[in-house]
Amino acid sequence: MKGRFLLTAPSSGSGKTMITCGILQALMRKGIRLASFKCGPDYIDPMFHSRVIGSRSRNLDTFFAGRDTVRWLLEENSKDCDLAVLEGVMGYYDGIGGTTVRASAWDVADATDTPAVFIVNCKGMSVSVVPYIKGFLEYKENSHIKGVILNRVSPMLYPRLKGLIESSLPVKVAGYVPELKDCALESRHLGLVLPEEIPDLRRQLDILADTMEKTIDWDTLFWIAGHVSRIKAKEPEIPMPSLEGAKICVGVARDEAFCFFYEDNFRVLRKMGVEPVWFSPIHDEKLPEDIQGLMFHGGYPELYAKELSDNTGMRCAVRKKIQGGMPCMAECGGFMYLHKSMEDMEGTFYEMAGVIPGTVVKKDKLGRFGYITLEGGRVFGKDTGPIPAHEFHYFDSDCCGESFTARKPESSRSWKCIHSDKNLFAGYPHLYFYGNPAVPLAFTEACLAYGKQCKRMEEL
Repeated sequence: MKGRFLLTAPSSGSGKTMITCGILQALMRKGIRLASFKCGPDYIDPMFHSRVIGSRSRNLDTFFAGRDTVRWLLEENSKDCDLAVLEGVMGYYDGIGGTTVRASAWDVADATDTPAVFIVNCKGMSVSVVPYIKGFLEYKENSHIKGVILNRVSPMLYPRLKGLIESSLPVKVAGYVPELKDCALESRHLGLVLPEEIPDLRRQLDILADTMEKTIDWDTLFWIAGHVSRIKAKEPEIPMPSLEGAKICVGVARDEAFCFFYEDNFRVLRKMGVEPVWFSPIHDEKLPEDIQGLMFHGGYPELYAKELSDNTGMRCAVRKKIQGGMPCMAECGGFMYLHKSMEDMEGTFYEMAGVIPGTVVKKDKLGRFGYITLEGGRVFGKDTGPIPAHEFHYFDSDCCGESFTARKPESSRSWKCIHSDKNLFAGYPHLYFYGNPAVPLAFTEACLAYGKQCKRMEEL
């Protein structure tokens, strides 16, 4: 990696994601080898970057993982690239609990010593933009803010604002973006990237890139990206199971309904000797052969409830394997699929896999949302210690589980969750394996034991 920068903003709704996507698209056109990153736990933006723009994308999260691990992941995931572009989360200093900077975009910039480019929505402002930027520069002793991009600024006003800012503040202005009324990336695009929408998204991205090729000061942006320190971080230690030559294959659900993944989780699993075997609960009639475990991640099962329900062969196979002792991890959408029944977006209920004896229903608003720490339970019979996790879902279950207590950081709020026994770990929380590698180790060892048991049964 030859350079890096982080795009951030005062708040959500400042144009951060739109400008990040436009810059990524323009950089791809220039033939620059890119790695993109999203600060925080969000699956959607990395999926959008990789599927629609075509850049490799990962998450960097200082709640999930320690600062050393975050530094190593940034370097490791961009080591063969020319440039790493990080997209911030919420407002630059907005962290856990609404009162801290922990897990904020600033926290990632500080952990990785990455220069930040501050995106300011200038609609309705002129001279006032100077004290506005000044406040962010001075809030922390090292703000890491080295550049500014002015959003929603007219071409006539931009040169004057640029001169005013650079003569008043120790920061460089790296371009502007004019008002683009016909080119807004709606939340449904970022939340529901459906195949039929991608052509229109690409058209909008082309418009963004066409504009930003002319209005971004690329020389300044590259100068900011190039003036960085070398990242020094030791690879985090990953505990290893005693494989003794055994091969572990795990069936991982992956299709339109199940598409939320932390790709770095698979790095951990592969290091432990696990090989993911992809399958589709929508399209495949049966589970992959010779697997020793199952994984169901999040996604949009509510959009494909009928298709999932109609595939009775798959539902029965999943239920039979789990009830027969095959280890399974399921989170959020995958957890919903394991239920007896699930409501879809239109209010119709469909039969699901029938492993969890409960019903999933649609809610009018987010229920449990944000970072949590899972405490007090065991994972496949092992004590793993506290587990950092995250919840975000509009659907809820009448059978969420009682094996763990979820505690909100910087808060007194807590609740029971997770079904956890000798071969099942299932619930709404999303896990990031670098946050607690003992969790995937417990799963891997359970898969290994199951595989040995099946082999003994075959030999009898």
